[in-house]
Amino acid sequence: MTDKLRNNMHRETILVLLVAIIMGNSLMTAALDQTIVTTDESGLNNPEPTEQSSLPVLQPKETTPVTGNYVLNDTAGKPCIKVSMGVEYIVIEKKKASYFNLDPSTTLATGRCGQKEAVLSLAIVGEGGYLDLTFEKEGNISYVSKVRANLAPSKGNKNYPGVIEYEKLFPTATDHSLKCNSQTEFHLAENLRVKLGPLQFQAFKLTNGKFGEEVECWADFNKRIFPIIIGATVVVLLLIAVLTFLIIWNNRRQAGYDRI
Repeated sequence: MTDKLRNNMHRETILVLLVAIIMGNSLMTAALDQTIVTTDESGLNNPEPTEQSSLPVLQPKETTPVTGNYVLNDTAGKPCIKVSMGVEYIVIEKKKASYFNLDPSTTLATGRCGQKEAVLSLAIVGEGGYLDLTFEKEGNISYVSKVRANLAPSKGNKNYPGVIEYEKLFPTATDHSLKCNSQTEFHLAENLRVKLGPLQFQAFKLTNGKFGEEVECWADFNKRIFPIIIGATVVVLLLIAVLTFLIIWNNRRQAGYDRI
């Protein structure tokens, strides 16, 4: 084999290797691109979520919100507030209600823990709004003294703020948790309401980060005791009617005996 032929074979081999490397890189890049781009069932590109797309979108119909579990720790890493609840915002515009449910997966829980005051702040990712619950402690009793909220929907470029304060809502012993299966609605402003529930929370004193003994809220108590009161009232009225009938019937019978 001549040197010229040998050199030509080397050149062809190098050229084949270069072509293979280039094609391999192209295939690898295409494979990587395929893993980055996702599609939905319609086959359209599904873009990465952006700050704008995470803003609240008001809905025309009311649905049950997802229950979120939120824990706030103090500087020592011990829980000072634990809350489990669903949150629904209600916006009133031109006497028409629209709704938005807080999504726990896009909600950031922050706040502060104090000896007599603690605040849990639930912020919607993308500056879409927030909900603040302020807890205060007096002696061995804790309660919610302020509910503050704001909602910034994706359409309209309008904020809906509202607050109620100087209240003593859900008073509970600090070593107990308050549980309420009923929904509680707060009118924070003329055009903003917030509905919480079902909920369970405890502030200031949690043992091993767990809820203490449960205390029933007034709404659940009234809902449970009201049918009992109605039933008892009906029974009493029936007894009165029966006794009245027996008394009248007995008096008439005795009057008939006297005439004989």
